[in-house]
Amino acid sequence: MKSFQNLLLLQNLYRLKALGFEYIDSFSVNQKTSHEKALNLIELAKDISSCHLCDLSKSRTQSMSGFGNTNADLMIIDFNVSLSDDNSNSYYSGRSGETLKKMIENVLKLSINDVYLTHAIKCKALNSNIPSDSEFDSCKNYLFSQINFVKPKVIVTLGEEAYAKVTSENDNFVSVRGHVIDFKDYKLIPIFHPNHLLRNPDDKKITLNDLKTIKSCL
Repeated sequence: MKSFQNLLLLQNLYRLKALGFEYIDSFSVNQKTSHEKALNLIELAKDISSCHLCDLSKSRTQSMSGFGNTNADLMIIDFNVSLSDDNSNSYYSGRSGETLKKMIENVLKLSINDVYLTHAIKCKALNSNIPSDSEFDSCKNYLFSQINFVKPKVIVTLGEEAYAKVTSENDNFVSVRGHVIDFKDYKLIPIFHPNHLLRNPDDKKITLNDLKTIKSCL
């Protein structure tokens, strides 16, 4: 165990060196043992905020753990943090965020404080690249712990990437979009990402029907 902890410490030192640090105060390694798992969403958010398990920690302004009702019936999962999200530390930033907010408030008739919104990958991508599988693997335990803590009735994934990462399925997204899928102990419904709707406004009618399906499951 000691050698494993030393390896983690060395890994963190190399990352800090790459960021330009030469001298630092003492710090605790952000990796917990199996006996020190987060017991609630507050502890989990602290773990996420201090996470350096992948290279995305180098470019973020902050890591974003989640926002909203921690006992929500509806949990929405986006793929990754956008540059706009990271800069503003807002979960409903930019045109995409405004579109999502309108979907929640105008169609589902909920407040953004009634739902729980999080990302499959908690930090923005490096240089606007698509996050890698290994970077998702670093966040995967955080995401599924959040699902277990919130215990929503319905999980909604935004876009093809979020659906694929959450379910580990490579189905044709068009064939599953809007369908109610049994996923573990939950109902999961994939829908188009708000960014897709901004580029393809004709698909708003399809998403309106998908939102009605979501509403009927709550």
